[in-house]
Amino acid sequence: MSKLDIDKDIIRDLAEIMNETGLGEIEVESGNHRLRVSRGTSAVTATTVAAPVATAAAPVSAPAAAVEVSAPTASDAENHPGAVKSPMVGTAYLAPEPGAANFIKVGDSVSQGQTLLIVEAMKTMNPIAAPKGGKVLDVLVEDATPVEFGQPLVIIE
Repeated sequence: MSKLDIDKDIIRDLAEIMNETGLGEIEVESGNHRLRVSRGTSAVTATTVAAPVATAAAPVSAPAAAVEVSAPTASDAENHPGAVKSPMVGTAYLAPEPGAANFIKVGDSVSQGQTLLIVEAMKTMNPIAAPKGGKVLDVLVEDATPVEFGQPLVIIE
């Protein structure tokens, strides 16, 4: 059995995300490795396990197709100075509850701190607030769709 190399900077980054968002646990998967950081009683702990090949193969194939379809828009949005990016992996919801009106739509004026959408992570609803006031140029996600950490969600200018 070989020694497992763990990048401590990644663990620190995940712990920082947990502190900023109030999450109790966060998990990241890359290739055949999965890293889970969870808040213990008094400290942050990390565990790493090899992900089963069958489990890793199914999720990887679906997002790859989605990335190919939206790659030009995503790369432009990612570099846009007004891009509001997801602080976590989860499911994006554009409205506070099913059947309700969306928090925002293209063309709306928003103020700093206003809720733009919600990202559900581990059964916790996390409101994503506008980092600045401005006009909504684009909403880059659809309701009830999975989002990745750092994925652009909305563009405000």
